[in-house]
Amino acid sequence: MTTKILLCGYSLHTKRFYTGYKSGIPMYLLRLQTEGHAKTAVNGKQYILERGDLLLLKPGDIYELFVDNTKNLSGDYHIICENAWLNEWWNRSPKPTVSRIHIEDRLIILWRQLIAEKHRPSSEEGEEIIDYLIRSLCLSLQRAITESKGSMRRYPHVVIRMMRYIEENATNPLKVKDVADHVGLSASRAAHLFKSSFGKSIIEYAIEIRLSIAMEYLKNTNLTLSMIAELCGFGNYSYFHRVFKKKFGMPPGALVRKNK
Repeated sequence: MTTKILLCGYSLHTKRFYTGYKSGIPMYLLRLQTEGHAKTAVNGKQYILERGDLLLLKPGDIYELFVDNTKNLSGDYHIICENAWLNEWWNRSPKPTVSRIHIEDRLIILWRQLIAEKHRPSSEEGEEIIDYLIRSLCLSLQRAITESKGSMRRYPHVVIRMMRYIEENATNPLKVKDVADHVGLSASRAAHLFKSSFGKSIIEYAIEIRLSIAMEYLKNTNLTLSMIAELCGFGNYSYFHRVFKKKFGMPPGALVRKNK
């Protein structure tokens, strides 16, 4: 079953707006409120959607959307689509109709990539890219829902944003100031907030991410140790050797020999 997309885009409503599927929406709907607020009715139940509210609907759900306060705008990313993988993903676990999630850069980037790819001329490669982008978006949204309900709730939103930035950039030269600038804090404030909330420093967390990536390279590739050190952001092998041995009690070369 190829991917079918009915709508995919970003909407910014500055005037009264209404859309609805009173006979049931024909495909899956993923909609993330990013600006202002809107009202929706799903299967007869009404919700007020504010920034960070994610709406997930399945085919057949009765859906109406209202933007009726002309003094406030409403912005959202949305996609209405279907394919075989979406059917399987939806049935893996119950999907809440509305969830409050943290709006992360990676989610917006995925949505923008989907929008751009949808507007390209149709091709076999484009279909495959769209399929993978939809999978990545759905799985990222699922994780965002899980984190919003689970242990991540105990961390301030700004700390979660720092964590995500570190995870995405750990293999690059990374300074505390880079992380602080990303969230609009001073370096000292960001470092203190991260350490007091998460129990480890920004650099310590970055090293954990680098070591995790290095472990995968060591187990699954034949790359040289120096190359792995460089790819994982350690800069040089001696530094990689030192932090690896401190963490795992053996040098990286010993792990390679152990796995042969």
